Amino acid sequence: MIRTLLLSAAALIALPAAAQDIAITNAKLVIGDGSAPIEGGTVVVRGGKVVAAGAGVAVPAGIERVDAQGQYVTPGIVAAFSRVGLVEVDAVTGTNDRSATRSRFSAGLDIAPALNPMGSPIAVNRAAGVTRAIVAPGSSSNLFAGQGAVVDLADDMDMVTRARALQYVAFGEDGSAQAGGSRAATFLLFREQLLAARSYARNPGTLAEWGNDAMIQRADAEALVRVINGTTPLFVRVDRAADILNVLKLRDEFPALKLVLVGATEGWLVAHNIAAAKVPVLVSPLSDLPDSFERLGATQSNAGRMKAAGIDVSVGVFDDDDAHKMGYTTQYAGNLVGLSRLPGASGLTWDQAFASITSAPARAIGMDGTIGSLKAGRVGDIVIWDKDPLELGSRPTMVWIDGKRQSLVTRQDRLRDRYLTPVEGALPKAYDR
Repeated sequence: MIRTLLLSAAALIALPAAAQDIAITNAKLVIGDGSAPIEGGTVVVRGGKVVAAGAGVAVPAGIERVDAQGQYVTPGIVAAFSRVGLVEVDAVTGTNDRSATRSRFSAGLDIAPALNPMGSPIAVNRAAGVTRAIVAPGSSSNLFAGQGAVVDLADDMDMVTRARALQYVAFGEDGSAQAGGSRAATFLLFREQLLAARSYARNPGTLAEWGNDAMIQRADAEALVRVINGTTPLFVRVDRAADILNVLKLRDEFPALKLVLVGATEGWLVAHNIAAAKVPVLVSPLSDLPDSFERLGATQSNAGRMKAAGIDVSVGVFDDDDAHKMGYTTQYAGNLVGLSRLPGASGLTWDQAFASITSAPARAIGMDGTIGSLKAGRVGDIVIWDKDPLELGSRPTMVWIDGKRQSLVTRQDRLRDRYLTPVEGALPKAYDR
């Protein structure tokens, strides 16, 4: 009997919270699409989806009201590039699923089964207002690193929003190291593997006799077929201007490639080429120093100059603890707003900067009809902030994901509270979760 009760209690604890029908009123409402904040705005969520947001929105009878008291109300932050859920402690191999450098598979690797929704970075970033993240693998034993995913950071066990949402590959210095030591080898290996995948698509039997030592395995070929036909976006890490131009030329032979540039530290030097190709870019604003020969053209004005050229720019935190600290994203975007006020520098307006961490990454991954803004039909990912979300030190006071109110308490909070006022005697008992 006791065992039955315990099992029933455990089952109840594991049940995810139900979506709430709510209306958040009296808000400084940010839609997230690049438009200006709306004073006195209202957003209505039913069944986990936004049904209306703006000024003068009628509140349906009988649903819960939350008075924002004039505070900023925004869509949840979409981390444009991260490894959240793949790493708990970087230096502990057993908790680090970022890379698979000893696997014979590459493009076919799928990170979804490795994601840990109970990892402590999930709650930390949720408490910082991050509700969705684009998660990419680190590397494999070959050129292609594998397939990333879009995830949510809700307090439940089902974090995958879209599996196999992207394919990741690195060019430049990292790609050269994987391909045999030169950029020439990188581009040749890339081309040969895509041609092998194209051959497989035409005649799957062609791989039957290749074996484990083949250039490409069946699972890799199947994944790359989706890249060739444009079903899966190809996220390409590339920084040097010359490398960027060569990556753009890949569409001459593979015209359906849905390219997304990651890094693009020297992107401002070839901004008009990127804009003409209509390729979105994910940048890290702190990549502003010439710390390698492929980043000699680094500048804080990179994002602003590319945006001015017509490029769809997203802001992320890669190269800066991308497994743990996506909450830095708001600070990075805010830095670009401050940069726009400096003579001779190029930054972003507030509206552009906020869109660069919400709707822009959603567009880059092809999910702007689902996430990244408070337009009708999007998921109910909503954050109420205590002050301007792009100002250093601002914090969320309430967060909803898929219309479900989320806890903002982290493991770090509980450890702080446990040991804040130590007294003589036995240590406090461990917390129950």
